[in-house]
Amino acid sequence: MPGYKTHVIAAGVAASGALALGIEKGWYVPAPQMAVVLIAVAVVAALFPDVDTDSKGRRLYYGLLVVVDVALLVRGYAKLAALLGLCAMLPAIDHHRGWTHTWWAMLAVPLPLLVVPSLVWDKQVPAVLPYYGAAVLGYLTHLLLDRRW
Repeated sequence: MPGYKTHVIAAGVAASGALALGIEKGWYVPAPQMAVVLIAVAVVAALFPDVDTDSKGRRLYYGLLVVVDVALLVRGYAKLAALLGLCAMLPAIDHHRGWTHTWWAMLAVPLPLLVVPSLVWDKQVPAVLPYYGAAVLGYLTHLLLDRRW
């Protein structure tokens, strides 16, 4: 079974490749900072399916969530921070390689990246679609490496 480093590298390579293709073809040309954020989103999403196990990937994933949650609380988004906390607990309700290793979870887990910005900050879906795409791509690399497709 691939470890967290393999999942991180695969997601980083896939996201970088997708961005390079998008830039080369002129489909999507993000600012350099945005490109880095999208690669990071893909990497974090690639770690998600294994957060139900005691692993370095889980510690990294939840460490990042703590930082995001604190930032949300400091900025006055307590309801959003609570929602993030609730979602962070969901993998614990099933066994390893349960629902987190399914194709539908790959599509559903990143959905808040589309829905929340439109509800909280009035962002239009096309503006946040790259984040969703990056998360789905990162999640997909995990499922492919685990041969769970």
